Amino acid sequence: MILWIADFTPLTLSIIILLLFPLGVYVSKESEKIFLKRDSPRIVFDEVVGAFISVFLLPKKIEYIILAFFIFRFFDIVKPYPIRKIDEKVKGGFGVMLDDVIAAVYTNLTLQAMRFFYEVR
Repeated sequence: MILWIADFTPLTLSIIILLLFPLGVYVSKESEKIFLKRDSPRIVFDEVVGAFISVFLLPKKIEYIILAFFIFRFFDIVKPYPIRKIDEKVKGGFGVMLDDVIAAVYTNLTLQAMRFFYEVR
């Protein structure tokens, strides 16, 4: 899926992210009710939005896409500040979505920095 995402224009990707986030809040909230578990691993809508954000404004190269996947998973699992705090304090669908959005922003910033330091010569 992330290969497909990389083909979107920045405007299209921005619109998609802005539309998917509130939808994800709703879907995640309802999914928690169905699964009877807070932030169930069966809820993946947050990862989908995270994938979009992770590759936002990056070159359409397989290296970035692969790195985005692994770096996002790292931030999503390790939960550096403030991700862990948000995961613990913000409940419901908004919390489910927000911690992954921040992990994706960290991913994107990491990749943008790598791009700046390793591609600019």
